[in-house]
Amino acid sequence: MSKSYKIGVIKGDGIGPEIIDEAIKVLDAVSVKEGFTLRYEEMLLGGAAIDETGVPLPDETIQGVKKCDAVLFGAIGGPKWDNLERHLRPETGLLGLRKEMGTFANLRPAMVYDELVNASTLKPEVIRGVDIMVVRELTGGIYFGQPRAIEGDKAYNTMVYTREEVERIAVVAFDIAMKRNKRVCSVDKANVLEVSQFWREIVEEIAKDYPEVELTHMYVDNAAMQLIRAPKQFDVILTGNIFGDILSDAASMLSGSIGLLPSASTGKGVGLYEPIHGSAPDIAGQGIANPLATISSASMMLRYALGEEKAADRIDEAIKKALADGYRTGDLGDYDAKEICSCSEIGDIIADYASK
Repeated sequence: MSKSYKIGVIKGDGIGPEIIDEAIKVLDAVSVKEGFTLRYEEMLLGGAAIDETGVPLPDETIQGVKKCDAVLFGAIGGPKWDNLERHLRPETGLLGLRKEMGTFANLRPAMVYDELVNASTLKPEVIRGVDIMVVRELTGGIYFGQPRAIEGDKAYNTMVYTREEVERIAVVAFDIAMKRNKRVCSVDKANVLEVSQFWREIVEEIAKDYPEVELTHMYVDNAAMQLIRAPKQFDVILTGNIFGDILSDAASMLSGSIGLLPSASTGKGVGLYEPIHGSAPDIAGQGIANPLATISSASMMLRYALGEEKAADRIDEAIKKALADGYRTGDLGDYDAKEICSCSEIGDIIADYASK
């Protein structure tokens, strides 16, 4: 009897529905080839949920994701909901969902495809061969710290980390490094922040359990500069929530387009797999969105959540072949393109390659 998995599907807002549809197309192709079944259940989050239910994170979604083997997510937000109170904003729904799911580790790979080495604004010799994994703590830090408020002529947020939060994210980073090039760079601001001093001390403690892994430390401002100056020096970057949010977006541009890179949010239970880009409402519905980051996120879901390594490899190789054969979406059209494809056309091509 073939294996069957239940996948929660959150299409979200903007280009979310378009890119998720292409990822599902590719997933269906490889599942048939590799002999397993995927059962999808759609759920609401973000602006779509606000329009339907009045809240960005309905209880039905919270309960639904916990019954799934993994969740594939598109993107949320847009100008339509920008003027709502903070607790009703689409982004608050996503933060809440991550917290409910216990997905404390955000894995954001940043790699440069040989076929797109000229797509980056950096020189080819600087970025060729870049392969970085950013491990971002996702449910602590300043985004969640209390107290927080706007009071008259001042406003404040609080950056808080507990020992448990730092230990568990450090373990994730070191475990990943053991399967890569055995180097971890922990990024903080320990020269001015007590919470970063605390972070650094605990990371050094965890490092003792991984004698094969080289640990270095770097201040976040220097790390931002080094990502641009000499990105190949990095293997695994371990960092907190706000620093990881900023650095992973910066790292994504090494590849030439934010539309190329996936992410995985994992932790205590069900994982959430999503592209790192936003909902791009300005191009929604035009069929020109780049679905490659979402398709790559589906590959990460197969690999990390379901253990379907062969199916994940099929997707990764299909993406590389499509790029090598000159198929590009509009955002990559200036770089050795043989054919400019719509969102659905590139999905068709990758699904076809992945099924062979």
